[in-house]
Amino acid sequence: MNAPSRLNYPTHGNPAPTAWQVKARADELGFIACGITNLDPIPHGDHLDRWLKSAYAGNMRYIHRQARKRKNPQLADRQANCAIVVLDNYYYTETTDQPHRDQQVKLARYARGEDYHRNTFERLQALAAYLIDGGAATARPYLDTGPLQERELAQRAGLGWIGKNTMLIRPGVGSWFFIGCVLTDLALELDAPFTSDHCGSCTQCLDACPTGAFVEPRMLDATRCISYATIEQKGAIGAELASHMAGWAFGCDICNEVCPWNERFAVNSSITAFRPRPEPDTADPSYFAAMSDEEFAARFADTPLARPGLERMRRNWAAAFRSIGG
Repeated sequence: MNAPSRLNYPTHGNPAPTAWQVKARADELGFIACGITNLDPIPHGDHLDRWLKSAYAGNMRYIHRQARKRKNPQLADRQANCAIVVLDNYYYTETTDQPHRDQQVKLARYARGEDYHRNTFERLQALAAYLIDGGAATARPYLDTGPLQERELAQRAGLGWIGKNTMLIRPGVGSWFFIGCVLTDLALELDAPFTSDHCGSCTQCLDACPTGAFVEPRMLDATRCISYATIEQKGAIGAELASHMAGWAFGCDICNEVCPWNERFAVNSSITAFRPRPEPDTADPSYFAAMSDEEFAARFADTPLARPGLERMRRNWAAAFRSIGG
């Protein structure tokens, strides 16, 4: 996915939309929630500094390069004055008719359908075009494609709180969603930030992590995270971490799965593109072994599995099956 570009088209002379109208348009586009916040520096910039200083980012050097902008979202677009933040539900219920499930490897839910960088971003662009049509001089969409702390902005836009597993959690919804933003110069009414913490004394997400990746509540050591190891990490996966992968071959959903908010409130997405596909065959240990680059591209070019590519999926597949005794 290319870096997000600013939409800057001639307007049609329509009246500028209100915040309510922007949210209604976001709803029409399939987003489950929308909030608006300013571009002031984020309140927990020191948390990012401590995380980076502790080397918890691993080989994600781009976060170091972006740190200044991440702490001050105004620097992402100096023409903009607010962020429109949306949530996009990708949850689909697990099928329960698969025998010998404990002998199969697993993919994170968001990786089982079309790549959200295609589907969600396309709808973010449609929201940005709506703003331009309403008189905005700038409307720049972001979907983890730039230097923004989306969860911080979402909390400040009133959409939820950041849980102990570092995920944004929305009351009555849970956390099975992507977070997108559009930075714009329109003068829109801002939402009040979400200030309460509804995790309470619960530590199920921290306790369930098989690799002990949570150093403390809301502090994740990415180098010990299965998602990082199977997506971001280049080279071999360390033997110690690989032995605790619990069958995960791409990403990991454990800290989401055990969250009481998800157990109680998760509902299937209305976006059919996120519906799980039948491939890959998670019961076949040799699924990727004999696959050619051309075959891989034909089957997975429009899915999140394209990011690590064939060679790393072979690595992940083998490590995941070993972790469950396969």
